[in-house]
Amino acid sequence: MGSVNVVFCCKKAIERKINVINRHDIIKMLRSRKLMPGREFDIQCDTVNAILYQDIIDLFLFLSGVTNWNWVDSNGGVLVKPAFKKTIMNLVRDVISWPFIYLNRTRVIEQLQQKTIFRGALQTNCSVLFLRTDHWFNIKSGGSVGHLSGVIHGLRALGYQCHVFSTDQLAGVEEDDHFHLCEPIYRLGRNLPNMTELLYNDQLVRSIGDWWVKLSPSFIYQRYSLGNYSGVVLKQKYKVPYVCEYNGSFPWMARQWGGRRLLHEKLITRIELLNLHAADLVVVVSQPMKDELIARGISNEKILVNPNSVDPEQYSPNVDGSSVRNKYNLGGKTVIGFIGTFGKWHGAEVLAEAFGRFLQEFPEYRENVRLLMIGDGPTMVQVKEKVVRFAIVDACVFTGLILQSEGPAHLAACDILVSPHVPNPDGTPFFGSPTKLFEYMAMGKAIIASDLEQLGEILKHDYSAWMVKPGDGESLMYGLKTLIGDKQRRTRLGLVARQEVVAKYTWKEHTKKIVSKLKEHCR
Repeated sequence: MGSVNVVFCCKKAIERKINVINRHDIIKMLRSRKLMPGREFDIQCDTVNAILYQDIIDLFLFLSGVTNWNWVDSNGGVLVKPAFKKTIMNLVRDVISWPFIYLNRTRVIEQLQQKTIFRGALQTNCSVLFLRTDHWFNIKSGGSVGHLSGVIHGLRALGYQCHVFSTDQLAGVEEDDHFHLCEPIYRLGRNLPNMTELLYNDQLVRSIGDWWVKLSPSFIYQRYSLGNYSGVVLKQKYKVPYVCEYNGSFPWMARQWGGRRLLHEKLITRIELLNLHAADLVVVVSQPMKDELIARGISNEKILVNPNSVDPEQYSPNVDGSSVRNKYNLGGKTVIGFIGTFGKWHGAEVLAEAFGRFLQEFPEYRENVRLLMIGDGPTMVQVKEKVVRFAIVDACVFTGLILQSEGPAHLAACDILVSPHVPNPDGTPFFGSPTKLFEYMAMGKAIIASDLEQLGEILKHDYSAWMVKPGDGESLMYGLKTLIGDKQRRTRLGLVARQEVVAKYTWKEHTKKIVSKLKEHCR
């Protein structure tokens, strides 16, 4: 999943009547070659310790004639405007060091690849080192949030002490004695693509080394992130098994969903393959993902297909959604819901079009049916364009970003939940395992879902959900018509979906499969 930036308002900036602008908005202006209007700014960023392209942006502000600015984050961190000379020196330093960093990391990867790949010896102590190394900050909701907290709590439910080392605080994960914040500090290479991720490996390995004797983990579990190979280093250094959670190829995602190639694609791909070959166990969420890895030369026997799951206590028919219905004036309405980060694979724009066409075809439903769009993200612009084009603004509610903990109440406010995922743009099999799907099922609500790979395997048409043709607005429109007009069918579908997810797809069962497969492979 892509990152979601939490927009906050700097109270001091308001008191001083200073313009507040987001870092991403400045980058858009820089790319459009427009100078910054205004003379004084507070610039919102995720964390002042890790500002990518900081000196490039500072130079742009200098050249635009901005007289004063501060970098501010939601935790109260502040960086004041730097000296012009220091900005230039930082940029020159990065340009000069770029080839040396690249060559150094290439050499490190070559050395790690040349070492003998061995199976780690699984210890009997119930301790796990969990690594979250993504350079995404302030992520408050989304599938990745649910997956991270689900696996961590699942391991703890099995009796494991789960020691978490993370680049950021994690929503839904307690910051207790077992949580270690290892926040990246961007200095050298911060103005270069991918270099900060590569250099972070050293920082993390050093930090864990200081704790290793006390942690004494029986295995390492890492959610693989772009350019990170710290799990491999730790496995080779301490001779413990390494579990790699693989959620897709970053070079592929950059090309297909980001519209660009990674500048250091060759090196990033080598690091990806290094992790996959060195891991004792590779956990993937779908069969297409396993097929991809086998085609890339990864051993079939060490790949575990383990779909996403849910906490059936947190997501339950017993959750009260009345406060959400009252907040958005949804009383007495039939509510169609979607929750997500509005990624390109989610198909939220297909849902918006299908709903618009539905109200055009069946105007008698206009007063009593509402579309509740929960979240925000990249395709929201297209979604709202569809809403305006079909003149259904009055029939749609957009919540904006919400906290992960607020998700169950929002889903409880809905009568029908939609998972309108679309096929991959390059024609390859859809490899996702949407977390929202399992959350929908656990809520006991009627589901309309794309009949697409895993979605069509877990859900059965007119048994546990109403399945529609992926990316087809007309098919989705008639799915809406079917369920909106049949409350008894909605109740039946929701009941079966809840029974299925409780029996097969809980986070405790998910982590049981991981531990069982690891014991089998490392005995």
